[in-house]
Amino acid sequence: MTLKPLQRTVAALASLLLASSVLAQTAPAPKPAPAAKAAPAKKARVPLLIEQRAIDLIKATSAKLAGAGSMGFTAIVDIEYPSKLGPPLAYPVRYDVAMQRPDKLRVLQSGAGAPNEFYYDGKTMMAFLPEANLVAIADAPPTLEAALQQAHDKAAIYYPFTDLLLPDPYKAFTNKVLHAFYIGPSGAVGGVATEAVAWATNDVFIQMWVGTEDKLPRRIRAMFANDPLKLRHDMQLSNWQLNPSHAPETFASAKAKGAQPMGFAKPVAAPAPAKKPAARKAAPKLRLRRPTLRRPRPPEESCDETHPFPHPQTRRVKGIGSCCRCTGDPCAFDPGPGLGQRQPCGRLYLAQFR
Repeated sequence: MTLKPLQRTVAALASLLLASSVLAQTAPAPKPAPAAKAAPAKKARVPLLIEQRAIDLIKATSAKLAGAGSMGFTAIVDIEYPSKLGPPLAYPVRYDVAMQRPDKLRVLQSGAGAPNEFYYDGKTMMAFLPEANLVAIADAPPTLEAALQQAHDKAAIYYPFTDLLLPDPYKAFTNKVLHAFYIGPSGAVGGVATEAVAWATNDVFIQMWVGTEDKLPRRIRAMFANDPLKLRHDMQLSNWQLNPSHAPETFASAKAKGAQPMGFAKPVAAPAPAKKPAARKAAPKLRLRRPTLRRPRPPEESCDETHPFPHPQTRRVKGIGSCCRCTGDPCAFDPGPGLGQRQPCGRLYLAQFR
């Protein structure tokens, strides 16, 4: 008997626990608090990295070029230009170069664009277009470095291998260098064993492959920081000749001197042709018509007789008077097709003849 109240209490507690568990399962879960937006992480700045092995390789190839009193080589340059579809197009240009320090240079250019030739003999420089038979001649400074600078300033003449011709290529290569690192060996460039090195300044990123044995540059690849399209400039160098003996006529051209002269200046784009004004259409001629005078319609009276005649708007009466049935005059009606019906005979006359 004493166990029944306890059993009832336990049953009541169990029912309460079951109801609370059901409510907990059916109640909607509280929404998590929105996570705070993380501040955009700042791009980590790459620490300055200059490997001595990379610097030594650049110095070695620069010394090899600077020590040559004359040289000859072929440069094939792929320059990318944007296209309307988006991806860039590559235009290969070939340069056959002959140089003699301190004041001789010849560059024969072919490939994309019109072929042209450049000659410098220490006194004058000539830019020659063989196909158009045009030549631009100007006085030149006594050194090759100054002549190249003047050609660029006056006529926008620039060659991507200019740094290889300067008296100190290392200074031109590493001006304001920020990073330089050694990449590794390669046997797939220029058909010879090479070593690759890369360096960067605030203006340009350059990768160069240098011959392992001869320390001559075999390929140079560049990308400029200020170029929003990040177009690539690729130059492959071959047919190297160091200290060859160039003949004096190498740096002159009789054909170029005899061509039609033109100004040694920067090329100017031709102005767009002016649009012709639209021809005005001639105003149509007005044709004046003589006014047609219509006589007033005479009053109409009817008689009792009827006979077939055309519709009143198309009938014509010969003379002035009554109709033919009333007067006996010959009928002047115009019998139109299908209009012959019996209508009241109208007697026509003018009021003044009453």
